[in-house]
Amino acid sequence: MAHCTNCGTKWKATDIWKLGMAKNGKTCATCGERQYVSFKNGGFLMGLGYMSGTIGLLLIVLFPYYIRLSKQKEKELYGE
Repeated sequence: MAHCTNCGTKWKATDIWKLGMAKNGKTCATCGERQYVSFKNGGFLMGLGYMSGTIGLLLIVLFPYYIRLSKQKEKELYGE
C-alpha cells in the first residue's frame, strides 16, 4: 500500500483511488503535503490494462497496492 513521501502515513485504498482520478493530486490527511501518483515503477503494468478488459479490471482492484506517491507531478519529475 502507498505511503506519504513526507510523513510515511499509510494511505487507505479509497484515498488512493481518489488520488488516481485527481488531476492536481491530493493532500495527505496527516501532514498536509500534496501527493501525486507516480507511474515510474508501474508504467508497464498500467499499459497492460489497455490490452485486456480483465487485466484492466484487475489493475483497478490492485491499484492501491502497487502505486507509489510523489511530492511532484510527473511532468515536474522529468523536467517538462
